[in-house]
Amino acid sequence: MCGIVGYIGNKKATPILLDGLLSLEYRGYDSAGIATIENDVIKVMKDKGRVKNLENLDGIHDLIGTVGIAHTRWATHGKPCRENSHPHMDNSNTFAVVHNGIIENYIELKEFLISKGYTFLSQTDTEVIPNLIHYYYTNGPVSVLKDSLEKFLGSVKSAVNDLKGSYAIEVISPICPNEVIVVRKDSPLVIGKGGGENYIASDIPAILKYTKEFYLLDDNEFAVISKDIVKFYDSSLTEHSKPIKNIEWDSNAADKCGYEDYMLKEIFEQPTAIRETIGSRFRLGEKCSFDDIDISKEYLKSINNIYIVACGTAMHAGLVGKTLIENLCKIPTTVDIASEFRYRDPIIDEHTLCIYISQSGETADTIAALKLAKSKGAKTLAISNVIGSSITREADYTIYTHAGPEIAVASTKAYTSQVALIAILAMYFAEILGSSDEKTILDLKTDMIDLPTKIEKILDNVEPIKEFAQKIYTEKDMFFLGRNMDYNVALEGSLKLKEISYIHSEAYAAGELKHGPIALIENGVTVIGIITNPNLVEKSISNLQEVITRGAKTLVITNQILTNSHFDYVINIPETNPLLSPILSIIPMQLLSYYISKFKGLDVDKPRNLAKSVTVE
Repeated sequence: MCGIVGYIGNKKATPILLDGLLSLEYRGYDSAGIATIENDVIKVMKDKGRVKNLENLDGIHDLIGTVGIAHTRWATHGKPCRENSHPHMDNSNTFAVVHNGIIENYIELKEFLISKGYTFLSQTDTEVIPNLIHYYYTNGPVSVLKDSLEKFLGSVKSAVNDLKGSYAIEVISPICPNEVIVVRKDSPLVIGKGGGENYIASDIPAILKYTKEFYLLDDNEFAVISKDIVKFYDSSLTEHSKPIKNIEWDSNAADKCGYEDYMLKEIFEQPTAIRETIGSRFRLGEKCSFDDIDISKEYLKSINNIYIVACGTAMHAGLVGKTLIENLCKIPTTVDIASEFRYRDPIIDEHTLCIYISQSGETADTIAALKLAKSKGAKTLAISNVIGSSITREADYTIYTHAGPEIAVASTKAYTSQVALIAILAMYFAEILGSSDEKTILDLKTDMIDLPTKIEKILDNVEPIKEFAQKIYTEKDMFFLGRNMDYNVALEGSLKLKEISYIHSEAYAAGELKHGPIALIENGVTVIGIITNPNLVEKSISNLQEVITRGAKTLVITNQILTNSHFDYVINIPETNPLLSPILSIIPMQLLSYYISKFKGLDVDKPRNLAKSVTVE
């Protein structure tokens, strides 16, 4: 869970590398470093902490090399410190490496290298990589080769053959000062094509301001990158060609554009994100359209079960999706946490459809779960925000949200876009199956088209939410309650609060409160209730009255008329179909978490211990 950047061209590499690291800091910020080739010598500069610390190092802006690699770290092996920061060098200072991922067998590799006389300066798993490259360069079969680039590439391949785990690796060496060698397996890596220069990054937004043309590296694929050309090789080092993809994201989408934080910007981008996600998927009076998938009525009728598999916020979107699919399509649907899915031996066969949700498309647990389902004969469908990401290349089918780059660690617009897309998918399946009447689908489409305008109405009136945040930001514990779909969104609201405010919070199905959790309610504690289903208003009010009588103060988010209630604060949101209500009811909770974090003086976009794209299991 780190970010890597690379550059080769005619310009000074350092400013471009630092700029890329700043764009990737949401992937990790325990430490950062760069390596450039300066007069045929590798120069490494790195430091603990944020990229800003690296930028302030004496001499870093004096580097003039036009070839370089860089890294921002989220620690897995070894505490955050300068010694554990990337880039790492081999003992001879011939090879410099940055690495995203985890080398699972690094201990045995380290022991092997120590037996060969190598020494280690860090506690990281990564440091074995440059030393393995050096070992094979001097001792392996390729050591007899005369061509230095062929020998360099062969040494990297030999080293990679020994690695178990996940990795995206960039390597530079003064042996071949005009090339960068990269390879990936289960970790993201893209190459941006320029004119007389090329860029490398973990994520497209990091280099989007420099190019819109990208090569998307596949697993076990190598690339040798010079300033003018990129050559691709398979795992046997057989050269092959590769298509280039044009990415139409606006580079300004990766900037704050006047907002104080990325998270606030992305909250306010949700009307646009929903409009873009709806796109041309349907128009009133027409059936839903998914040109990117080919699923027949016969196949849908053969399905016994649908699994929706995801992590964190994406899993909460999946919970909403379960209700949508079961309600509209009448197909039993199970939501599973990706990190647990593989280890409980799920019942999967050719009559199972597995849907995988990942904003980045690089979530390691989700990708592993997808591969398991494919191995058992199930069809797999990926929902992602990133074109060409790993999950989209593994799945049988892929459909995209169109939220644009999401930079803040805490997901907002990706979540609402995922829910919107799953709703359209459920309608699409229902229309194929004929499992819901035309009026039900038409009403749902009508309400969905109105969602962006309704979100804008909520965003036009944030002051009551901000005022409530100021009243409660010093609290230590909070609770979220809801029934049915409102419970699903309560889970996401609670997660947002935990992620960026560090306040302990729990979400409960409101009817379960009296079965144990009510013991936690005491005088003055804040309870947030969500009430959007007209059939559950009275029961939800009764559950909240239970906490009021025990001294809790209450905030209720609702689109219903509440009578004979004694809530302390009420946030009214526009009414919509209960199946779509999570897209609206989550907005006040996103804002509440944001303002609480701001009042606490915390880093909203980069909360402690978290990374945006979780590329390790």
